[in-house]
Amino acid sequence: MFKFPAALTGTLLLLPSLLVQEGFAQNGGELKYSPGFDLGAIDRKANPCEDFYQFACGMWAAKNPIPSDQARWGRFSELEQMNQSVLRKILEEAGEAKNRDANTQKIGDYYASCMDTKAIDAQGLKPLKPELDRIAAMKNTRDLSIEIARLHRMAVGVLFSFSSSQDLKDSTAVIAWADQGGLGLPERDFYFRDDAKSADTRKEYVAYLTRTLALTGLSAAEAAKQAQEVFDLETAMAKGSMDVTSRRDPEKLYHVMKKAEFQALSDSFSWTAYFDIVKPPSLDTLNVASIDFFKAQEALLKKTSMPTWKAYLTVHLLQSQSKYLPTKFDQENFNFYGKFLTGAKEQRPRWKRCVDATDGDLGEAVGIAYVDRTFGKDGKARMLEMVKNLEAAMGKDIQNLDWMSPATKQKAQEKLHAIANKIGYPDKWRDYSALKVVRGDAVGNSLRSNDFDFARTMSKIGKPVDKAEWQMTPPTVNAYYDPQMNNINFPAGILQPPFFDRSVDDATNYGAIGAVIGHELTHGFDDQGRQFDPVGNLNDWWAPEDAKAFNQRAECIIKEYEGFELPGGVHMNGKLTLGENTADLGGLRIAYMALMDSLAGKVLPNKDGFTPEQRFFLGIGQVWCTNATEQSDRLQAQTNPHSIAKFRVNGNVSNMPEFQKAFGCQAGEAMVRGEKSCRVW
Repeated sequence: MFKFPAALTGTLLLLPSLLVQEGFAQNGGELKYSPGFDLGAIDRKANPCEDFYQFACGMWAAKNPIPSDQARWGRFSELEQMNQSVLRKILEEAGEAKNRDANTQKIGDYYASCMDTKAIDAQGLKPLKPELDRIAAMKNTRDLSIEIARLHRMAVGVLFSFSSSQDLKDSTAVIAWADQGGLGLPERDFYFRDDAKSADTRKEYVAYLTRTLALTGLSAAEAAKQAQEVFDLETAMAKGSMDVTSRRDPEKLYHVMKKAEFQALSDSFSWTAYFDIVKPPSLDTLNVASIDFFKAQEALLKKTSMPTWKAYLTVHLLQSQSKYLPTKFDQENFNFYGKFLTGAKEQRPRWKRCVDATDGDLGEAVGIAYVDRTFGKDGKARMLEMVKNLEAAMGKDIQNLDWMSPATKQKAQEKLHAIANKIGYPDKWRDYSALKVVRGDAVGNSLRSNDFDFARTMSKIGKPVDKAEWQMTPPTVNAYYDPQMNNINFPAGILQPPFFDRSVDDATNYGAIGAVIGHELTHGFDDQGRQFDPVGNLNDWWAPEDAKAFNQRAECIIKEYEGFELPGGVHMNGKLTLGENTADLGGLRIAYMALMDSLAGKVLPNKDGFTPEQRFFLGIGQVWCTNATEQSDRLQAQTNPHSIAKFRVNGNVSNMPEFQKAFGCQAGEAMVRGEKSCRVW
């Protein structure tokens, strides 16, 4: 994953949270992790040189159909479900424990409140009534500005976004960020694509808005009228928004200006009233990521009626809190965002969604108990040793590049050696003492948690950067590279089988978690990460000829992935996925180098009918075993910087002579790109 402030996010895996699935073994009531290497997953009838993904995962896919409450079923999900089961036990025990400490009370009562659907249904919209009444009472733009500020504090993403992040060109400073936002569809191009599926999506979205508004008591005709007005407003907002591919260029997101200059972009908005509610501690300057959006906002403020703004704010408030509202609201939200967009047939069990919600709002309080039960302090030492080996391999790789000049190589080495490693969990846990959690108040707990986090975000402005802070909670099955911190981050949640398995040998582990480590290291040198220097500043440290050589090699990867097609004619977006594809390929290559270096000439024996080299590639291949609905794959291809699992596997190994040698592949077979092979790192 490549983490970027509020604008770009790159992860090892970035998928909607609703895709968590069942996938753990149970023996006598004891949960067990799935193995890191599964002989039973291999399709022996498939030719690894024609379709390695099918060879590595074919039988797994046949034996693991997508559950009805899921849109995607994969090995990431197996581990995530295992972690969820651990968290469920922790949270249930916390809810029943006596003489609880503050964190135990908070996580136990938050989860119990989320699970109490009987109380939630009985309360109806009463918990939101004060806010709904404020929206209904709005009379002018100043009232609108105040209400948007209130909703932003509640994490309701209406109209635009306002947050804090590091200054892209001064990584020691935290500044305010203003950016586009406020859309109900996944991405701005959903409002404009002219294919039949996109037209159906817009039609169904308006129908969903209509049904949601009708649940508030509006007549069918009035709900339909307001829903169309909301959609038209969002379409106008989308016209002023940047698309997801453009937002991968950090230079396009960097526009530091004085507060007064920013306010002038949309002076019909009552910024003084807004900031009085948002309360940033210091705001002489800020970064405005999308200038054109705020210019478009000004036009919208002048021409959009107050009733339309009221409908827009109402429906987005209801969307944001749907899981804590009566079942009919929750179900309508799922019917569109889950069933229609991703192809899931039914809602995930309530306990899974409440585990996610508790982890999302109180993640580090939950993480303390999780780490104690699963990771242990010795986990860090084992992981750091492998990271050290991968970093050494990448150093050799950089030094041996034939396309990079000595001067740029030296600077690349300086950046590599400056990368910090964060493993497992924070050294200092977050303090939740200011957050009030009340048993039986599911909506209130959610809104207070959102306000707590928003206040924490605002408090960073003007203060020194906290390099110890984590962007993921400990149970998360993911990893990320932060270009401004110049660090790689591996939560405890991913440091378990099938990624790291003490029961298998180094060959498989280096292919699995080793490739993950290499992936994150390579993010520091992908098309985005390479633009940041060793201290995390957006700063061009490349010689012009080296930058040109990099871009030529990156273009090869773009073209390769644009050639991958899904059913229905949807192609991968090579530019959108470039960073993750570069990290995949570079990470796998340096993981292979690190394995060979760690063996120091020692030859591992064949095992289970496979050579060490073959087990290495099966390690990474089986990590990505996945079944997905057509809708889910389509959504990922159109919005996500990560390629579809099959393409991540086959796209990588087809570029590696080491793979072709390991499996005896010949020229002309699909997994041999030959002269068309791509390589950056």
